[in-house]
Amino acid sequence: MSAAAGFQPGGEPDEGGALRTVDELAAAAGLTVRTTRYYASLGLLPPPARRGRMAWYDDNHLARLEMIRALQDHGFTLQAIEKYLASLPADAGVEDLAVQRAMLTSWTVGEPVELTRRQLDQHAGRRLTDDEVALIEEFGLLRRVADERGVTRFVPVHGFDVAVELLQVDIPVAGMRAAGEAIEKHMSALAEELTSVLHHEVVEPWRRERSHSQHSREDAAQLENTIGTLRRLTLEAIVRGFQRSANKVITRSLDRG
Repeated sequence: MSAAAGFQPGGEPDEGGALRTVDELAAAAGLTVRTTRYYASLGLLPPPARRGRMAWYDDNHLARLEMIRALQDHGFTLQAIEKYLASLPADAGVEDLAVQRAMLTSWTVGEPVELTRRQLDQHAGRRLTDDEVALIEEFGLLRRVADERGVTRFVPVHGFDVAVELLQVDIPVAGMRAAGEAIEKHMSALAEELTSVLHHEVVEPWRRERSHSQHSREDAAQLENTIGTLRRLTLEAIVRGFQRSANKVITRSLDRG
C-alpha cells in the first residue's frame, strides 16, 4: 500500500499535537477501534510512533481518518480512497488535510446510513419492489455498498424520500427520467462552475497567503467553517434562483398567451 508513503515506521508524530492511543484515536474520529485498525492495515494511515510496546497517534492520523470519512460520504471505495491519499504530498500537514477535507465535505445534511433491505423498506415507510429500488438507484438517490464481510447494504442519498413519494404519483417513468436528466444536466454544470469559483476565489488565495506566513490550525478550522457557511448560502441561493426563474417562465408564457 502506498498511502503512507513518506512516513517512516516508528517515527515521531508530526505537527507536535496531542498523542492518542488507538482507542482514543478511534473515539476522536467517531469510529470503532476495529475499523480504525482495518484502515491502518490497508495502509490508509501512516505508521504510529512506537514507544516501548505502545503505539501513539497524532493529529495527522486523526486528520487522515476524517479525510477517509469525507471520501466515504461521497461513495468512494477503499481502493479509490487509497489512490486519492497516495496522490497527496507525503508531507501534507493537518492544515493541508483540513482544506482538502473542506472541499470534499458532502453538501448533504446528516451522516450516511447503511441499511439492510428490510431497514430500507422501513426507512421508505412501505415495502419497495425490486424494480422501484432499481429505479431509485438509477436516479442516483440510492447506492449499494458491501461491508467488511461482503454483505450488501443500501445507502439512501439526500432526496431518497422525495423519490419514494414521487413513485406513488401517477406520472410515467419516462417523464421522471426526462426530468431527472434535465436536473442532472444543469445542476452538474452549475456545481462545476461554483466549485471552480470556490477553489480560485477562496481556497487558492488562502494557500497563497500561507506561502508567506504560516497558518495555524485555527486558521484552517476557520476556513473550513467559512466554506461550510458558503455551502449553506449557495444552496439557499440556488433554490431561490430557481423559483425566480420558474416565475419568469410563467410570466413569459402568460404574456405570449
